[in-house]
Amino acid sequence: MARRKAPRIPDALLDQLLAGADPKTAFDANGLLDDLKKALAERALNAEMDHHLAEDETGNSRNGYGRKTVTTETGRIDLAIPRDRQATFDPQLIAKYQRRFPGFDDKIVSMYARGMSAREIVGHLRELYGIDVSPDLVSAVTDAVLDEIAAWQARPLEPVYPLVFFDALRVKVRDEGIVRNKAVHIALGVRADGAKEILGLWLEQSEGAKFWLRVMNELRNRGVEDILLAVVDGLKGFPDAITAVFPETAVQTCIVHLLRHSLDFVSYKDRKPVAAALKGIYRALDAEAGRAALAAFEEGLWGRRYPAIGQSWRRAWNEVVPFYAFHADVRRILYTTNAIEALNAKLRRAVRARGHFPTDDAAMKLLFLVLNRAEKDWKMPPREWCMAKAQFAVLFGQRFTRAMAA
Repeated sequence: MARRKAPRIPDALLDQLLAGADPKTAFDANGLLDDLKKALAERALNAEMDHHLAEDETGNSRNGYGRKTVTTETGRIDLAIPRDRQATFDPQLIAKYQRRFPGFDDKIVSMYARGMSAREIVGHLRELYGIDVSPDLVSAVTDAVLDEIAAWQARPLEPVYPLVFFDALRVKVRDEGIVRNKAVHIALGVRADGAKEILGLWLEQSEGAKFWLRVMNELRNRGVEDILLAVVDGLKGFPDAITAVFPETAVQTCIVHLLRHSLDFVSYKDRKPVAAALKGIYRALDAEAGRAALAAFEEGLWGRRYPAIGQSWRRAWNEVVPFYAFHADVRRILYTTNAIEALNAKLRRAVRARGHFPTDDAAMKLLFLVLNRAEKDWKMPPREWCMAKAQFAVLFGQRFTRAMAA
């Protein structure tokens, strides 16, 4: 006869924990299970702090506790998060800006981040795990992400960013009973070591100088003191807004977006030869050669057939010129914009799967989760960054040296 396996937790200990209470109440919000989660989490966090201080040779020490409310499957619990005097402690159990307790909730959030709707998640859990949950529970779990978004959007930033890409994509959001197109604006910063970081996410129905001025002031208030080079996709009002807050920033038009705008004027059968003719402009040796190539294009077959292309390049010329100062390998970082394009591709896939969103918050939840997943995959800087650093140091001098020291 098989021997009965002993329980991992002795009955005497369970009796002591229940203290005569109805065992059913242990599963209620703020019941025994939540108390155990709180006790175990705080013990693990304190152990992490002890390990952190043991490896720190700078004389760092504890500095009391901060409070954080996290969401669990049964409700919310308040945790005491240990702090250190040098503010270098970054807990792994519950990371900074994380507002969800690790567990089943993370599975739901992970599925939501992959573009699944609440009802699709319900069906998936029932089919795969035999678990019945309601769409309302899925919505409640994913709504906890809103607290993370608020903390993430207000977090301190680096004082200097050598390079920041600003881009936008369109999403459909139901607003007052009408589905409207709204713009989601993303700021992707590149630090001095080449590491990428999403600086912020903004959802607006319209854009202009006032909107961009608000964004720039928000970045300034979060600790950004200087941006060396900003790459934008022809966003209306941006150059004036950024120079009002960061007067020394060089503004560079995204060449990819400028090419796309140029080809909007062109019939489908002419697109390849026109795109090939435009290469002579942005691959020119320097700004003077680029200007001459633009003039040659305007006088050529395609420039005469599509005069609007030359006009659009001349209107943006002041924001095209900066990247001519860089070596061809470094220019690729600026005009291919692989980083922001790859990020946008992931966002567009998630948005297409959803169709339209019932609210602004629903759109922000999904986009934030997709960005959060994307950031975890960023491990290495672009291979051109070593050369880029040397050229940034020459072009921007002490401004770039300050970024390296930050």
